[in-house]
Amino acid sequence: MVGRRHAWSVSVAAARALQRRLREGLIREDALGPPAVVAGADVAFTGGEGVAAVVTLAFPALTLREVVAARRPVTFPYVPGLLTFREGPVLQAAFRRLRRPPDLVLFDGHGLAHPARFGLACHLGLLWDVPAIGCAKSLLTGEVAIGRLGRRRGAHRVIRADGEVVGVALRTADGVRPIFVSTGHRLSLPTALRLTLRCCRGYRVPEPIRLADAAVALLKRRGETTLSPEDLARLLRRPGGRRIFGCSVRSPEV
Repeated sequence: MVGRRHAWSVSVAAARALQRRLREGLIREDALGPPAVVAGADVAFTGGEGVAAVVTLAFPALTLREVVAARRPVTFPYVPGLLTFREGPVLQAAFRRLRRPPDLVLFDGHGLAHPARFGLACHLGLLWDVPAIGCAKSLLTGEVAIGRLGRRRGAHRVIRADGEVVGVALRTADGVRPIFVSTGHRLSLPTALRLTLRCCRGYRVPEPIRLADAAVALLKRRGETTLSPEDLARLLRRPGGRRIFGCSVRSPEV
């Protein structure tokens, strides 16, 4: 699954140079088949360590398949725009534990909507040669007319930076705050928008990322790297208490 490689423990200047060099290899067109397995990835930091969880779900039913996790010491300083160099090593360690590589990965972070046009979803999507989407909770670069964004699920407005469309603000459920979606690798923005919305199940955050975030929170609190099925069962509920585990829920198209 892991394709291209480079060292993670580099200087800040070398990290920026790597971003400029690697982004030339991004594919910003659709280069994927119909996804059967989609993954969500998230990272948290505690006590000098990074804790990563990756959750894979069958698509489009969004039933749970696999959860893996990893812990690694943090070796790169906090530098805005270079967070992949902090999160990449532990995410890579977690992904290597998957029994079945996903067909699509949703990252809790940015893709093209990044000051260097090379956020987490671009960087790891390219390194692993997997279709990837950035789904961030806040805007990192560019401008978007949030005030003109409709309040119904599926409403979206483009994000522009330096005259270029780099992503969209997307309303994933009626009345919730938008998330900021941008392409990572091997798919177009319209496809990223459509697939992200199909991964949403009544929460603001797409289901694969929501479960990865919840898994990371449990692991961080417990100091562990494994979760039991019982731990995850209570996460697999929609607002109002209806379970989605093991059932198919149809989503509208964008």
